[in-house]
Amino acid sequence: MSIYNYVTIISMLLMTLLILVQTRGASLGAGLGSSGEINTERRGTDKTIYQLTIVLATVFTLSILLGIIL
Repeated sequence: MSIYNYVTIISMLLMTLLILVQTRGASLGAGLGSSGEINTERRGTDKTIYQLTIVLATVFTLSILLGIIL
């Protein structure tokens, strides 16, 4: 297996975990039983998880493309 395969598998697993941790349309506290506030802006941990998901999706896509090309 090449390094691209390992990067693809690791990024896929981490991205799946981060997607499952996110709650749709609510803050992290609302997913854990707190009152649901209407907040459209991501803050704190939610914002960090969201940004990490985007980075991992980019890494995942690039590793697949590089694995195909090379």
